[in-house]
Amino acid sequence: MAALVVGAQSLGALPVRAVPGAALSRQSFVAEAIRRAGPAVVTIDTVRVVPASGGGGLPGQLLQDPLFRQFFGLPSGQQPPSRTERGQGSGVLFQADGLILTNAHVVERSDRVMVGLQSGQRVEGKVVGLDSFTDLAVVRLLDRGPWPTAPLGNSDALQVGDWAIAVGNPFGLDNTVTLGIVSNLNRNVSKLGITDKRLDLIQTDAAINPGNSGGPLLNADGEVVGINTLVRSGPGAGLGFAIPINRARAIAAQLVATGKVSHAMIGVALEPVEGSAATTTGGARVRSLQPEGPAARAGLRPGDVIVAANGTRISNPQQLISAVERAGVGQPLKLTVQRDGALRRFDLIPTELVRAPRP
Repeated sequence: MAALVVGAQSLGALPVRAVPGAALSRQSFVAEAIRRAGPAVVTIDTVRVVPASGGGGLPGQLLQDPLFRQFFGLPSGQQPPSRTERGQGSGVLFQADGLILTNAHVVERSDRVMVGLQSGQRVEGKVVGLDSFTDLAVVRLLDRGPWPTAPLGNSDALQVGDWAIAVGNPFGLDNTVTLGIVSNLNRNVSKLGITDKRLDLIQTDAAINPGNSGGPLLNADGEVVGINTLVRSGPGAGLGFAIPINRARAIAAQLVATGKVSHAMIGVALEPVEGSAATTTGGARVRSLQPEGPAARAGLRPGDVIVAANGTRISNPQQLISAVERAGVGQPLKLTVQRDGALRRFDLIPTELVRAPRP
């Protein structure tokens, strides 16, 4: 029975012996990460005034025409009706002078931006610039700082299985924290059925909900490694996606410097290449060309398969788009193309990609 004695002398070699002065830590790494980055996470409230239809469904622009109003005997001083649309999202302060990273869709076409801080302060903000192709925007606080900032990490160092902490304001619930892992990397947005963006995303199972848009995705050290941008709903729900911070940092630098972002294009519509007798190495097949675009002027044709760009192998259309982006507007781009079983080389100069104006 000696082994059951709980006196101090009998516990000398047992692993359960209490160490004087020691205590189990009840704090998780998540709490420490949030303490480091949390004060820099903000709520973004937007207001947009939208002219509404009036006069039996007639557009507001027509109602503003003085000749139209005079012909139908409408009061000349009466303004067409309008409605106010309100939106909410999240953001993260990344510079002490008040620069905030968020999503373009959070602040796009807004007339007023108000920013709420964790401290309870509410400060008016101004949109410095936004880029719809990457769904990123920069907002500046109009009051003087210094403001709390979150440390920016290195998204290129992420690995599948790393911890992922999403912070934001889903459904208006301030300072909400969810935990998951990095489920995948370089997930092209086109695989989600979105064709008007240029993004390779971090996939995570950390819960991201409406209102989380623009908030940070943190690593275990409390560093921002992504900007939360969308969530998969319906079948397959539970998958969230974030823009890698290295990409966001480069876009933000252009927005701060010029208010816009330059994207390169070569004027081709592409489709993936399945294994065939002609090629088993993949590539990007040219489905059609923009008339007088860089690729058309260089001599490419529909049906050509682009297999390399500036010496880097191309396995799919997304890799070619990334290669064109890296080359940049006005910079030489060398393409290796497979045509009729032979390899050909073409030199071309990418031009600026211009988005058609929204209605």
